[in-house]
Amino acid sequence: MTQIISIDARWCASHRLPQIDSGCDKNSRGRVLLVGGARFVPGALALTGEAVLRAGAGKLQMATVDAVASALGVLVPEAAMIGLPMREDGEIAQDGVTVLADLVPQCDLLLVGPGMSATAETGLFVHGLLALPPPAMLLDAAALTCASLAELATAARKLPLILTPHHGEMARLIGCDRQAVAANPAHMVGQIVEQTGAYIALKGPETWIGGPGTPILHFAGGCPGLGIGGSGDVLAGIIGGLLARGAAPIVALGWGVALHGAAGQLAATKIGEIGFLARELLPFIPRLMQTLAQPLSA
Repeated sequence: MTQIISIDARWCASHRLPQIDSGCDKNSRGRVLLVGGARFVPGALALTGEAVLRAGAGKLQMATVDAVASALGVLVPEAAMIGLPMREDGEIAQDGVTVLADLVPQCDLLLVGPGMSATAETGLFVHGLLALPPPAMLLDAAALTCASLAELATAARKLPLILTPHHGEMARLIGCDRQAVAANPAHMVGQIVEQTGAYIALKGPETWIGGPGTPILHFAGGCPGLGIGGSGDVLAGIIGGLLARGAAPIVALGWGVALHGAAGQLAATKIGEIGFLARELLPFIPRLMQTLAQPLSA
């Protein structure tokens, strides 16, 4: 039987994040290259990008379609912007891989997917990025359903590969229906890990996390208010920022969902259980990283 471990304050206190010393500069805290968005969905990348920085990464580059790159740069002035060619439907064109080819090897983490739509050309774009390959890669949203399990397995043999699907994306990835995923989420996570060698966080009211050679982690500490547009974009950014800082994938995933859930609970207390916005989670993240890291008394 697969071992299942709960993610709670004790787990966080015993799985420390990489220390950022007073002498560290932005280059030593990790560089994230964030790719996604579209002409009509530019804001998703802003949520993910700010979350990357709130989680402690030192440098952020954001790549999106030329038409919205400048406006997005104003929303996240701490990031460097990269404009990519755009298709007629407003999505990133396959040729965008060429623009990113020289930048990918220089980042610590390539995070792809927020704000993108699942289309055949998106699949070709993701396939091109997987072939580069980056030092580490997180696929979120549409980007993770645009590659086959075989392609993901090939990539995971070369680099740490992290996947963050919700139940619908997990169902498309496996080729089943959402009900099957909901009925046995721990088994589904284990199945993907076994078939691909990737690390995975299956998001939902409860989150299930797995990776090669690790027990299944379970988190049930969120709140209903987190079920809102943009919430997953924030979670992907938190995880990405922790990965760029040097956290092991399983630690970054566990801490990411814990911080996201705790931020939701705090927003529910201060704003209301339902109706807070995904962007309102972001200011809570730095303080919660300190709070959850505190050692517990025996």
